Amino acid sequence: MPPLPEAPEAVRAAVLDWLDRFAACVREVDYRAAYPFWHPRILAFGTVQAVVEGLEPFRDRQWDSVWPRTSDFRFRLDAARVLASADGTLAVAIAPFDSTGYHPDGTRFDRPGRTTLALVPGPAGGEAWVAVHSHMSLARGVPADSHARRPVKAR
Repeated sequence: MPPLPEAPEAVRAAVLDWLDRFAACVREVDYRAAYPFWHPRILAFGTVQAVVEGLEPFRDRQWDSVWPRTSDFRFRLDAARVLASADGTLAVAIAPFDSTGYHPDGTRFDRPGRTTLALVPGPAGGEAWVAVHSHMSLARGVPADSHARRPVKAR
């Protein structure tokens, strides 16, 4: 069986940096700062979200239903895997994440999950990588609904 196409160290470091900086946007509920991380025609789905195409539907159907309602989002970079095509035109990040959810009474619960992202080289002068596909889902048994009401910093 051939080995997985593990990313070269420079690509792995760039993708882990991407994950870390994007997670900061989630924690800040800063949509505007997050836009450059994504291709305008992103294809995405999640735990309870059907496939959507486009950054605005992704924001409206996924981000709006999660980011203001949760906190403490972080990818577990120590457990992340990054694969890459030999020609450097595609990278795939597979990473668990942690976050905090909130029951209707305000009590907190752990909200772990996992993500798979497909990334391509970004435009000159922009992000080194942009995501063209996102699949984020919660671990089994984790409540999908969270009830915090944090404000959106920038839309």
